Amino acid sequence: MSHSYLTYVRELSASRSQAGTACVDVPSAAAAADVTLSPDAPVALLFSPHPDDECITGALPLIARRQGWRVVNVAVTLGSRQDRRAGRLEELANACAYLGFALETVSPEGLEGINLKGKQERPDNWAAAVSAVVDVILRYRPAMLFFPHEKDWNSTHIGTNALVMDALHADTAIDPVHLVETEFWGAMDDPNLMVESSPEDVADLVAATSLHAGEVARNPYHLTLPFWMVDNVRRGGEIVGGQGEQAPSFEYATLYRISRWEKGEKISVQPKNRFIDIHKTVADITGD
Repeated sequence: MSHSYLTYVRELSASRSQAGTACVDVPSAAAAADVTLSPDAPVALLFSPHPDDECITGALPLIARRQGWRVVNVAVTLGSRQDRRAGRLEELANACAYLGFALETVSPEGLEGINLKGKQERPDNWAAAVSAVVDVILRYRPAMLFFPHEKDWNSTHIGTNALVMDALHADTAIDPVHLVETEFWGAMDDPNLMVESSPEDVADLVAATSLHAGEVARNPYHLTLPFWMVDNVRRGGEIVGGQGEQAPSFEYATLYRISRWEKGEKISVQPKNRFIDIHKTVADITGD
């Protein structure tokens, strides 16, 4: 059966196929890198379980960077394959430079055993990892701290959530900070924030993801990133906005769960605005 929706679906497939075969010259840096940072710029720390997570969940960090924030991607691991770690670190440095993110490695070779099994079976290794994360947080004193939510399916994503939460509980000197939990492998049941991305921002996130060349060679997931962000609009319109409510007219979005860490406690908050369109600022989320 032939009708206009078949044409629509075929055009989507053709567009993805064309993007996969096109030779695209990726600039050395995105527009974010041209934004001058003041010495007292607020800091966002992005704890990434693997190289590439900084791109996949990086919509809000990229907006913050464009608005003058210092965004630091903290590489928790460099993947499970030792023979690929040097290459993945190089790819990660390229991706961060493209997005204008600074790069911090918790350990030169990446942390090991960052999963719930490792926490239980290797307590000394886990304690050392927690201590290293505490040091990073205290050094940067972030205003926002990004990390995966506790059910993000992948064992290292779940482990990174546990690692960051243990670090927050470990030191009472950690300042009050906005916690922003991310999702990719496992959808959150209760996100409370949907952030729109412009086509230009989505293209920059795709381009940055493509710089993880070894990974996208085996699975070109950078090309499906826009489709994932389209589906986030479908989910977010109902889950963040409320059942039966009018959804915003976003094309692309990323879902987050924001809360507040203060006095050793994670405090649920209602963001100032649940839907952040491309005209709003980070202050429109936190009210700061």
